[in-house]
Amino acid sequence: MKRLSMLALLGTALALGSPAQAAPQAWVTSGDGLQLMQPQPALRAAPSARAQLIEIDPAQRFQTMSGLGASLTDASAQLLMRLPPARRDALLRELFGRQGAALGFSLTRLTIGASDFSTRHYSFNDRPPGQTDEALTHFSLAPQRADVIPVVRQALAINPQLQVMASPWSAPGWMKTNDALIQGALRRDRHAVFARYLLRYVDEMAREGVPIFALTVQNEPHFEPGDYPGMRIEPKDRAALVGQHLGPLLAGRQPPVQIIEWDHNWDQPRAPLEMLSDPQARRHVSGVGWHCYAGDAGAQSVVRDAHPDKDVWFTECSGGRWKPHWPETLPWMMRNVVIGSIRHWARGVLMWNLALDNDGGPHLGGCPDCRGVVSIDPASGAVTRNLEYYALGHVSRWVRPGAVRIGSSSGSDGIDTVAFHHADDGSVVLALCNSAPEERWLTLRLRGRDATLRLPRESVATVVWR
Repeated sequence: MKRLSMLALLGTALALGSPAQAAPQAWVTSGDGLQLMQPQPALRAAPSARAQLIEIDPAQRFQTMSGLGASLTDASAQLLMRLPPARRDALLRELFGRQGAALGFSLTRLTIGASDFSTRHYSFNDRPPGQTDEALTHFSLAPQRADVIPVVRQALAINPQLQVMASPWSAPGWMKTNDALIQGALRRDRHAVFARYLLRYVDEMAREGVPIFALTVQNEPHFEPGDYPGMRIEPKDRAALVGQHLGPLLAGRQPPVQIIEWDHNWDQPRAPLEMLSDPQARRHVSGVGWHCYAGDAGAQSVVRDAHPDKDVWFTECSGGRWKPHWPETLPWMMRNVVIGSIRHWARGVLMWNLALDNDGGPHLGGCPDCRGVVSIDPASGAVTRNLEYYALGHVSRWVRPGAVRIGSSSGSDGIDTVAFHHADDGSVVLALCNSAPEERWLTLRLRGRDATLRLPRESVATVVWR
């Protein structure tokens, strides 16, 4: 009877939300690298005059999240395929799985043909100079069958919820004004065949067991790099391509394939606004994608305010050896890319290369000093988890697809926050960043209950109320 009474009392305490059960849990990554997603003691209320108040408001509801992740470039897939099968499986489970301390990546991006992170430049329908292939007779996914396709299939087996988007760096050269993969613009008389080329890619990938949920029509369409594939498509030409050709081809398909506009930097919000001003194109566009290399995340809200029916996606940012110092770059990445893009409506956040080697390759042209989310030593197979791993992981590990962003205040003196709610279990997740060179004490208030967190200088944290 005594044991039954104790069980009854425990049940009552749980139902009411006892302090022990209600105490949130925190994990911290510090800019000095001494704490890496380090669990903290359960947080309690400890009133302090120096603590800033951070309020979480579940009544304020914003976008529904799809997830976070990184791109499976040719370079990433080649490095992963060089690992022994058991080590590759373990690393992919760590990145895409949801068990234990896995990061739970649920979003990835593929390149339709080569990017600068390829060992050769190619499209899926190359022809000798002067030749064309309007019937796409020579279309083939062969350049990615040995690495990208098996790796993404393995990631999908680990996480069936993984959403795969894809972007071309260039149309086949014969579709362009200069008959080459490098530089040039898409010919207007080749819009129809380029749309069929993209559709063929979607269909062929589906046959390989890789469903593509979204396409962009061009990576960085206002940039023509001089040493790797690229292609200029101005807003009016993107509108014509989507409105007259690609959109109608994809309309009504099951499962649906979304078209995401722009896929370029924050500094040119007028470009996607111009494309979306075309009513025929606009009805086929589901969202707008953004990169971090110029401007700031506020541009996302400028376009979203004009088109609140369009989703927002953050589709690329790379770290690199140009910013090697964690105390500077970890808070920047968290504040601008992860927290910043989500606070400006991003449903998904993608870093650039999932994996590169210790020299920032393999690559052919383009970025000589980029950094992957992880680095893989091709000789030893050793894996280094870079600061981007932790910036993404502080949200991806605890925020599942379907979570809704909710209200959260940001503090002064370098404190940034973003919060989420899961309807299935009622849990609330708060991601925080302290960019200041001093520690900060914070009072976290949720539904009238307080908890105190000490956030080290130049650090990031995640707090979970279960």
